[in-house]
Amino acid sequence: MTEDEDDKVFNVELDEEERELLESYERGEWVPVPNMEAEIARYQEAARNFFRKDRRVNIRLANRDILALQEMALEDGIPYQTLMSSILHKYVTGRLVERPRKTPRAMEHALRETDEPYDAAE
Repeated sequence: MTEDEDDKVFNVELDEEERELLESYERGEWVPVPNMEAEIARYQEAARNFFRKDRRVNIRLANRDILALQEMALEDGIPYQTLMSSILHKYVTGRLVERPRKTPRAMEHALRETDEPYDAAE
C-alpha cells in the first residue's frame, strides 16, 4: 500500500486522530470489554432514556409556516414533526446554526401575498 492509500480506508480520507485510532486497532491494542453484551444493553438503555420524548406540546402555527416546514422536512426525508423537534432541541442546547437556505415554495407564496398591496377597487 502506498502512503496515500494508507490514509484512505474505503475511499474515505482519515484525519490524524482517526489514523492513530486505526493504527492502534491494527496493532492489536484494543481488547473487548468484559461482558460486552451487558455493556451494550446498558448503553442502549441510557441512550433510550436520554432521547425519550415523554411530553406532548400543542402549539398553534401559521399555515404557511407548517407548509414550509413540511416542504423542508420532505427535502431532508424526515417527518415534519421530527424536524420541528430537532430545531427546538438545537435551539435550547445552543447548537442551532443559521445557514443560508432557499425559501420554501410555500413561504415564497406567502411572502408575495403580503408584499402585494390590497386594492379594494378591483
